[in-house]
Amino acid sequence: MRLHIGSGPVELAGWVNVDVVPYDGVAVLTDVRLGLPFANVDFIFAEHFIEHLTLANGLQFLRECRRALNENGILRLSTPNLDWVWLTHYKAPSEMTADEELFGCLEINRAFPGWGHQFLYNMRTLTRALHAAGFAAVAQKAYGESVIEVLRNLERHERHRDLPGAPSVLVIEASGVRDVDEDFERILEPYLRDAVVT
Repeated sequence: MRLHIGSGPVELAGWVNVDVVPYDGVAVLTDVRLGLPFANVDFIFAEHFIEHLTLANGLQFLRECRRALNENGILRLSTPNLDWVWLTHYKAPSEMTADEELFGCLEINRAFPGWGHQFLYNMRTLTRALHAAGFAAVAQKAYGESVIEVLRNLERHERHRDLPGAPSVLVIEASGVRDVDEDFERILEPYLRDAVVT
């Protein structure tokens, strides 16, 4: 089974399209913050979805993905790269005019609630979150590229000019099983006070 989580109006043929809104092509209508009603899944794909969850709900979603996947299952995620947002939207205030500083402040804030985003990840934080959720391996991929044919050319969301070492969109494939890293959530405790839907 292949799950397309947060599919919205983008229907992927051969995938079970899952969303909380009943768009055409959505096969399973569910709020994934309440869990994933699936097991023994081969592939999960979520494009520009996890950033719309709070940090706490995002971590819970990753744990649910690991639980729902079979032992050899793969999660493919794409999400805006916080490092790219920072580098393209903001400079040190000492390097800016008053108008540039205002514009930078507005733009970086628009990258969050202005687009409905709750939490943006960079590669290091996303990798640690995936390890904490029980994924053993996390591999960064290029947009549309994978060694696994069924995971190629899935992304449909717009992209922006990448920077050296900071792509505008993070694309990862996570697989394998490892022990959950409970230290990570202890470190995050002061930041996990946002409500988790249960």
